[in-house]
Amino acid sequence: MARAAVKAKQAQKAKVQPAPKTRARGRRRHASGGNPNQQLFFVRMRRSARPMYFILAVLFAATFAFLGVGSGSGGLQQLFSNLNIFGSSGTSISKALGEVQKHPTDPRARRDLATAYEAKGDTFLAIQALQAYTTLRPKDAKAWTELAGLQETAAQDFLTQYQNAYANQQLAAPSQSLLPSATSPLGQALGTNPIEQTAATQQNAIVTNLAQQVQAEYTGAVASFQKVAALEPDNANAQFQLAQAAQTSGDRTTAVAAYRRYLKLSPGGSTAAQVRSLIKQLTKK
Repeated sequence: MARAAVKAKQAQKAKVQPAPKTRARGRRRHASGGNPNQQLFFVRMRRSARPMYFILAVLFAATFAFLGVGSGSGGLQQLFSNLNIFGSSGTSISKALGEVQKHPTDPRARRDLATAYEAKGDTFLAIQALQAYTTLRPKDAKAWTELAGLQETAAQDFLTQYQNAYANQQLAAPSQSLLPSATSPLGQALGTNPIEQTAATQQNAIVTNLAQQVQAEYTGAVASFQKVAALEPDNANAQFQLAQAAQTSGDRTTAVAAYRRYLKLSPGGSTAAQVRSLIKQLTKK
């Protein structure tokens, strides 16, 4: 009886149990629960990009043909050099110095050395290297222009140092401005502070030296621009640069002459009116 009751109970449960779910038609869900089309998206993207790959390949091949790659002209190297992909910084200072030592009369070695110093921001050594180069290549107007520009930069650096040194000179003996004049009886009686006097003397020597260096660099720039003007007598810009450098250095005669040559070469220039005004100012007595 007990077994019959158990079997009847199991049969009753089987009747009320729901049928197993059938799998829905359509796309299968992704196993990770994400977008089921995630992988298909990248497949479609690669397929749609094939025409673009073809176009880029044709352009790349045409570029190589234009640059002469494979013809011995160094086209690929030129392409990468122009794009500066690898950040090449040119000849190093040590390598350039080695070339100068091996070939002291080679203008190219001096030119490379100057470029290396400029890349490192060493204006003064770059000036020395360019001066050596222009001695070997005196007709290189571009090099003379570059040298003049470096000399003007050096002059400005010295001028900044001069201004700072002059300010320090005033601070070296602060009590002197409060004391009576040294030529007056009271000033002679009080005398001067020996410590301040020593500091002021040292600072005065620094100021004087820097003033001389400023003048020397500006004079050098004027001389370099004169070389450019002589090599390119029809270059109005060279005359203007010469006039500006001469005016800054205090050489009024050279400045006026260069400004007048500039007006002859470019009488209708945009700065002609300003140049005429400068000539009037520089020729005033």
